[in-house]
Amino acid sequence: METNLAIPTIFREMNWLQCVIEQAIKTYLLQEGHEQNWHDIPLPELDGANCTYSKTLVEWDLDLYGRLALALAMAPHVQPEILDIFFGKNQIYDKGFTEFGGVVDKNHSGFLPTGQTLCFVLTVTDPTLRTEVIKLFDKESILVKEQVLSLTDTESYLPRFNGILTINETWLHYFLTGQKIQPESSPSFPAQKITTHLEWQDVVLDELVMEQVTEIKLWLAHGHTLMNDWGLFKKIKPGYRTLFCGPPGTGKTLTATLIGKAAQRDVYKVDLSMIVSKYIGETEKNLSKIFDIAEHKDWILFFDEADALFGKRTAATTSNDRHANQQTAYLLQRIEDFPGVVILASNLRANMDDAFTRRFQSIINFKMPSVTERYQLWLNAFAGVCTLHADIDLHQIAEEYELTGGAIINVLRYCALATIGKNETMVSKIDLLSGIKKEFKKENKTINIFNN
Repeated sequence: METNLAIPTIFREMNWLQCVIEQAIKTYLLQEGHEQNWHDIPLPELDGANCTYSKTLVEWDLDLYGRLALALAMAPHVQPEILDIFFGKNQIYDKGFTEFGGVVDKNHSGFLPTGQTLCFVLTVTDPTLRTEVIKLFDKESILVKEQVLSLTDTESYLPRFNGILTINETWLHYFLTGQKIQPESSPSFPAQKITTHLEWQDVVLDELVMEQVTEIKLWLAHGHTLMNDWGLFKKIKPGYRTLFCGPPGTGKTLTATLIGKAAQRDVYKVDLSMIVSKYIGETEKNLSKIFDIAEHKDWILFFDEADALFGKRTAATTSNDRHANQQTAYLLQRIEDFPGVVILASNLRANMDDAFTRRFQSIINFKMPSVTERYQLWLNAFAGVCTLHADIDLHQIAEEYELTGGAIINVLRYCALATIGKNETMVSKIDLLSGIKKEFKKENKTINIFNN
């Protein structure tokens, strides 16, 4: 239903854009009708209550110039032929008009608008309106905050507005279909949303850890009040930074996800392996995208295996070392200036550089679960899933086998598959111990299941 409403609305916007472009060129070339002003061409009404495009533009309170930029960026994807008018030649020089901007790509026969194309149309009657173009690409612009529009990178010696005016594919899809898709993790956007169906009662943490987690939850609930109403912005840096330390499977990622779930904030896991780029400046640019939109959207950022970037440093003896230190320094600065919550996770506290950890508000140690905690984890894992054979004593299992919560879930998966594979519903002791043996083998540990 939304698609049927959005498409006609967007095509009305394209018709308006075509009229604007034609009038701008008439004005510039002093053709018939040049005395008219494209500003006088009426904007299409945004009247679709169920049209995502209309609702979004109204919500953003997008002005004439913002709508022009957005329509121009969409044109190559929706109605590329309306831009063919820019292929006109300058009769004096027998070449295209430099002032029209635009590029042609080998994979696209049409005209791809650049920032200069937008500048030409917008300023044809008033050169001072170039400031409006500059504002459209300022970091405070809603189109930049939401990462809707961007200019592709150009060589450092080229004018910035020579970059192609592009629309984010996620937003284009949303405008056309009404369906939101999550940005995919990639080198240019090295982060992915993480979620869970579990609740706090499904995670087993000791009291000290829960106390420290509660502090983070309190910051999420009241940090804005403390910083602004209480005036703490004069005394402390914005945001909250914490380090989760502990072996794999002890609940670091799950806890981060549950914190976001409780605060109704999206949690994005940043892939550090995608961050480091061999091209100087690429790392900073890609990270900047993450931090900028995270600040605007109130995301919680989660950096797993943080010691890969924040581990103890050695002296920089090569250009690669210096480049890596530069990237680390940039990331640390962005983390320090980020007004939201940043969670870094490391398997080993000792691996982390003290110069970094001193800047955190808390360091939370996720220890191997105690016998009592392991017993509760076993109960939680199998509750409501499958029946355990009567000869299985979970108290004894918890006492004898030191496993993390993550490992216990892996045993559950193994047992469930083994049980259903035999067309049964009851987990046997031999399958349970085989699952445990597999987990120990991952750590190069062995157990003899036949002695149990």
